[in-house]
Amino acid sequence: MTTLAPVETSAPFEGSAPTSPTDHLWLHFARMGSYVDKPVPTIERGEGAYLYDTDGRRYLDALSGLFVVQAGYGREDIVAAVAEQTRKLAYFPIWSYATPPAIELADRLAALAPGDLNKVFFTTGGSEAVETAWKLVKQYFKLIGKPGKTKVISRNVAYHGTTQGALSITGVAGFRAPFEPLVPGVTRVPNTDFYRAPDHLAEDEKQFGLWAANRFEEAILAEGPDTVAAVFVEPVQNAGGSFPPPPGYFDRLREICDAYDVLLVSDEVICAYGRLGTMFGADKFGYQPDIITSAKGLTSGYSALGAAIVSDRIYEPFSQGKVSFAHGYTFGGHPAACAAALANLDVFEREDLLGHVLRNEEPLRQTLEKLTDLPIVGDVRGNGFFWSVELVKDQAAKTPFTRDDCERVLRGFVAPAIYQAGVYCRADDRGQAVVQFAPPLICGQAEFDQIEAAMRSVLTDAWTKL
Repeated sequence: MTTLAPVETSAPFEGSAPTSPTDHLWLHFARMGSYVDKPVPTIERGEGAYLYDTDGRRYLDALSGLFVVQAGYGREDIVAAVAEQTRKLAYFPIWSYATPPAIELADRLAALAPGDLNKVFFTTGGSEAVETAWKLVKQYFKLIGKPGKTKVISRNVAYHGTTQGALSITGVAGFRAPFEPLVPGVTRVPNTDFYRAPDHLAEDEKQFGLWAANRFEEAILAEGPDTVAAVFVEPVQNAGGSFPPPPGYFDRLREICDAYDVLLVSDEVICAYGRLGTMFGADKFGYQPDIITSAKGLTSGYSALGAAIVSDRIYEPFSQGKVSFAHGYTFGGHPAACAAALANLDVFEREDLLGHVLRNEEPLRQTLEKLTDLPIVGDVRGNGFFWSVELVKDQAAKTPFTRDDCERVLRGFVAPAIYQAGVYCRADDRGQAVVQFAPPLICGQAEFDQIEAAMRSVLTDAWTKL
């Protein structure tokens, strides 16, 4: 076990040595012990698609912060909207009251959302949006006389958040284990990783998609249709490495949900707001959810905001008599955050960011696929501006990295080397070993080429370390 350095609790005095960033700051999802003898990378500012650290070094942000900064850094129009709203009304809750920016944003999202998703419940982030959706579907079924329908089905390796309910839905066992027991009632089925499809389906993507969707029906029948409330799925699954849905997958899943009165929750915390070239991932793949959970790109990171966007059918029993959805967040629908979102959506329209992604997703794919001539690259997959490169030990056999390989090569070499090469991205081993890219929606071929060049150099060296 690594012993952390003692923490100085007294305030520094003039002439004392400067404190380390980790003396008091607890980093998220970080091995804090690894920073005892090395500095924490510290980002000071951003401009367009680029980041600058406190030493003045420039990096291409090839992950949009964390799938967030769709419109890029330094947007004075969004900053001005937030400042104006803060001067006018810095804060007021939407607990039985409303504010003009919350009303306007809800109207705008309802107009943009597919089908009859016309009610918007604001949160502060993605985990809270997922938490909201699960609580909502439980109460919905109680209100319509089906109180036994409380369970959820999600997919293996899928990540849905960190709060107790959202973490329970999450399919990454290593993330759940330290916090168990969690909320009961979650069953998981296979995801849409066609690269590692069962042998009998490996040559037919459509049949694989139908097989994967049918596992939901199998799970519903095993649990009992009277007990299952919802399925939670991402349009393109993040954890495991940007798994897109096979043809026909969502059509079949919608049929299954309708047959057993199970709600389809499209978790679009990453995929909404242009990441795939459409406002919502459901638009890209042509399916109708009952609820969309969203956050991240809604404000391009200029403020914290999430939203669960709900169908009229689900809302209807809550509109009756004295019924209340006793749930909410102090900062959900914060007026300044709503102002940021409205200004962000203005940028989308003014600069045609959706069209830009659709025009450039194929060039991005083609640029990343150049890396398949390297023996360490097994698969390149994704959609829109959301891609992953899976690393393997044997390309022909699709031999995955071992845990030791992930530790030594992916974490120990690839991740820091790409950053040193001037590209910020994500090395991830929640499923197989992948490197993920989700650049700001303003990027083009010059940025794609920079990503490919950095990856080519780093992965060429990484191969020698396996």
